[in-house]
Amino acid sequence: MFRRYFFLYFVVLTIPMFLGITAWQSIRYSRLDREVRRLEAVQEDWVESNKRLIAGIAVLSSSERIGSIARYDLGLVEIQPEDVLQVRIKKRQ
Repeated sequence: MFRRYFFLYFVVLTIPMFLGITAWQSIRYSRLDREVRRLEAVQEDWVESNKRLIAGIAVLSSSERIGSIARYDLGLVEIQPEDVLQVRIKKRQ
């Protein structure tokens, strides 16, 4: 008789426990899913920001821009090949 009631009490207590654990896991999954979506949005913003920065670097480091700054802003002139002086040092034997 005790076993019969023990089994009945066991079933009556474990079914709500399993339902509670299932509900807790569902809530936890929802929270983690929201966090993953938020982190993916942040990652997408970083990727877009990096793309804009790389494009800006490409524009700022173009050879035409550097040449115009050197000529007009700094007053530099391009050197002619005949103005180049090369010094060669021979090895001693």
